Amino acid sequence: MVYLTGDIPVGAYQAPRLANVGIGHAAIDGGVGYTYYDAKTGMEFSAVAGLTRNWENKRTNYQNGLDSHLDWAASRFVCSDWEIGVAGYVYYQLTGDSSSGDVLGPFKSRVAAIGPEIGYQFTVAGAQWSANLRAYSEFAARNRYEGYALFATLNIPPTSTNK
Repeated sequence: MVYLTGDIPVGAYQAPRLANVGIGHAAIDGGVGYTYYDAKTGMEFSAVAGLTRNWENKRTNYQNGLDSHLDWAASRFVCSDWEIGVAGYVYYQLTGDSSSGDVLGPFKSRVAAIGPEIGYQFTVAGAQWSANLRAYSEFAARNRYEGYALFATLNIPPTSTNK
């Protein structure tokens, strides 16, 4: 798999707020991924590596550096619909953050995480959908907080009008 995705500034971003809708700056993320599935054992291994380029937040004059990430998962189907496994990620900032008031030099962060995952596949109107839940515990953080992360995804395939 090869992917490219982006982010545009949306919402009413205000620097003094504790929470904002959107991140206040544009970004683009691209990468490659691979999945191996062994139908005999029900084992599945996936990995995705990518880079994220961030633009300056014009309201704060702050720009995040170039980020790299590696996301991986290893799971086993326990029956035709359910899979369980372990997943993780490594985030490493390649270049430092910068701002017009920068007095401390380049600011780089990193973190790694690992945790359980569970997945379920089901059919809706003849199409194969899947739901996935991953819980991560972060460690080896530098210049950022360690914590816990929970991700829920629902994959809905595009429908075809050709019959």
